[in-house]
Amino acid sequence: MSLRIQALLVHLFTATGAVLAMLAMLAAVDGKWDMMFLWLVVALFVDGLDGPLARRYDVKQNWPTYDGVLLDLIIDYLTYVFIPAFALFKSGLLPGWTGWLAIIVITYGSVVYFVDTRMKTKDYSFAGFPACWNMVVLVMFALKPGEGIILAFVIALTIAMFTNLKFVHPTRTQRWREITLPMSLAWTFFAGWAAWVDFHPASWAHWGLVLTSLYLTFAGIAQQIIPERSARRIS
Repeated sequence: MSLRIQALLVHLFTATGAVLAMLAMLAAVDGKWDMMFLWLVVALFVDGLDGPLARRYDVKQNWPTYDGVLLDLIIDYLTYVFIPAFALFKSGLLPGWTGWLAIIVITYGSVVYFVDTRMKTKDYSFAGFPACWNMVVLVMFALKPGEGIILAFVIALTIAMFTNLKFVHPTRTQRWREITLPMSLAWTFFAGWAAWVDFHPASWAHWGLVLTSLYLTFAGIAQQIIPERSARRIS
C-alpha cells in the first residue's frame, strides 16, 4: 500500500469521529446519557490514535489536499464541547439560569480557545485548559457533586482556558509520559466502565475517574513548578 493511500486512510479514520459525534448527539436528544458518553469515549479513543498515525504517515506531505488539523478541530469541537454542554444543560444537573450560563460560557469560551494559535506550548502541552468538557461533564455525571460545585468548576475551567497554566497532552508531552499515557488510558477505561453501568453511584470506576482526573488536571501545572532537572533526579 502506497504512502498516499495510507495517509488518506488516516484522514478517513479521523473523519469517523463525525459519525460518532452524531451517534452521541442522537443518544443525548433521547436522554440516553450512558450511550451518549459511550460514543464520546469511543470518539476520544479515535482522537487519541489519529494524531500518532497522522505523524507516522506524514499526512501533510502524502495527502495535503485534506487539512487534518482542521478536520480534527471540527470533530473535537463537537465531541469535546458542543455535545457535553448540551448534556449538562438538558440532564438537569444545572437547572434554570445556571444551565444557561454554563452552556454560554462553555461554547463561547471554547470556540475562542480553539482558534488561538498559542494553545500549544513548545513541548506540545496545552497552554490553558484545553476545553476537554467531555471529560469534565462525564465526571460530573458520575459524581453528581451538586449544582454550586458544578457551576464553580465550569467557571474556573473556562477562565483557566485563557491562562498560562499548563495541561499535559496525553501522547505528545514527553516529560512524565511514562505516567501520563497510562493515566490517560486508565481514564478512558474508567470513563467507559462508568458509562456502561449508567453511572451507578456504587461503581468502583468513579474512584478511578477521580484519581486519573486529578493527575491529568494538575500534572502540567506541577511540571511548571518543579524544574525539569530536579524532576529527573527525583525520578
